[in-house]
Amino acid sequence: MADPKGFLTTPKQLAERRPVADRVRDWNEVYVERSLLPIISKQAGRCMDCGIPFCHNGCPLGNLIPEWNDLAWRDDWRGASERLHATNNFPEFTGRLCPAPCESACVLGINQDPVTIKNVEVTIIDKAWDNGSVTPQVPDRLSGKTVAVIGSGPSGLAAAQQLTRAGHTVVVYERADRVGGLLRYGIPEFKMEKRHVNRRVEQMRAEGTRFRTGVEVGVDITGRQLRERFDAVVVAAGATTARDLNVPGRELSGIHQAMEYLPLANKVQEGDYVDSPISAAGKHVVVIGGGDTGADCVGTAHRQGAASVTQLEIMPRPGDDRPTGQPWPTMPMVFKVTSAHEEGGERIYSVNTTHFSGSAPEEGQAVGNVQQLHLVEVVFTEGRFEPVPGTERAIPAQLVTLAMGFTGTDVKNGLVEQLGVDLDARGNVARDSRFATNVDGVFVAGDAGRGQSLIVWAIAEGRSAAKAVDSYLSGRASTLPAPIRPTDRPLTV
Repeated sequence: MADPKGFLTTPKQLAERRPVADRVRDWNEVYVERSLLPIISKQAGRCMDCGIPFCHNGCPLGNLIPEWNDLAWRDDWRGASERLHATNNFPEFTGRLCPAPCESACVLGINQDPVTIKNVEVTIIDKAWDNGSVTPQVPDRLSGKTVAVIGSGPSGLAAAQQLTRAGHTVVVYERADRVGGLLRYGIPEFKMEKRHVNRRVEQMRAEGTRFRTGVEVGVDITGRQLRERFDAVVVAAGATTARDLNVPGRELSGIHQAMEYLPLANKVQEGDYVDSPISAAGKHVVVIGGGDTGADCVGTAHRQGAASVTQLEIMPRPGDDRPTGQPWPTMPMVFKVTSAHEEGGERIYSVNTTHFSGSAPEEGQAVGNVQQLHLVEVVFTEGRFEPVPGTERAIPAQLVTLAMGFTGTDVKNGLVEQLGVDLDARGNVARDSRFATNVDGVFVAGDAGRGQSLIVWAIAEGRSAAKAVDSYLSGRASTLPAPIRPTDRPLTV
């Protein structure tokens, strides 16, 4: 194990964030550069090397957390990187973006602060890039088989990298102009700078993976054509159908889905725009939805110079401590303060939007601009949210973003019909225990089959689907690792 007395003598210490006044003026990551290095070895030494490491079960990838904690404590960063990459293709993504169910499952967390697993993970991979130990892994031989991967988000990239390393010729199709999916255009720059995506893509290109950007499967090329050209197809298109808010006034200008708003801010950082076509500058901003996507909208609005930012959530405010009904090692629903929330704004819980009101249309406009959001307090009674009489009020809203989650994979472009795949009751692509759809040679991974979920689940599904595809193409058991099956569920509520 690492330090035998580390969990007794070393208190928990998190990475330092840059001062709010500094970071809201730029789009760089919020953490002080290299701030983890002086403290990370001691933090890794807090790991108890449990007889049953529940952190393994909390992590869908089955990361070998006690092993790389021990190596990090001993300053064996290269060895730690090897153990980290044994189960995770992209630890620099998960170390920055995953909500860390592994930490909720940490045995130390039963009566103390858990090990800061995410901080250790991201430091290991950052050190690995710095010392040059992350290199392309080119296959020894090619199989002669071809695979098309639809989507370049974390599940698509993981499946593509695993299949390329198995010797198959893999082409990744991405409808956006750059590779990365929501990693590129959904995650703000201040949470993960896109240089991390760029260097992984370059590694994959060096290994032999091919990328076709600006190609929407279902429109620019049909699903039927892919089936004819490739020996196997992996659908990793994500769950991109956003949940909408059908209330009076929804048609007013200035009300946008989060995934209309966030990508434009990222395109500014890519140099495509000087200013975002949808900007919060000088406006009263309201974000509907209390999850991570909503927090991304909050942080983005701060950096664009919003006059005010208010985030609404229909659910009650979570408690500060683990609820009794969500015992260890489940991932509890607790009150969370992200870096975006530290930067200001107001959070209002137990409210529902009743309607929007706005200005009259100007000349040349079909509709006016939103000016107010009308809400009412609610209570959850008999399985539904009921309004509380007398609590109606209006708040200023000149820009509204809807961050209420997603309802299934994109079916509007004809891809589902062209491939001939079935959907399940939730609107996701149906699959069996081998990640296979009802169509021979067509597999599905990530949110497209699972529904909206965590980045760590997307990577785990991509790796597992790759193993299934490799077995299908080779006609024998694959040697690729597979952390999960489609029926697996995380230790969360």
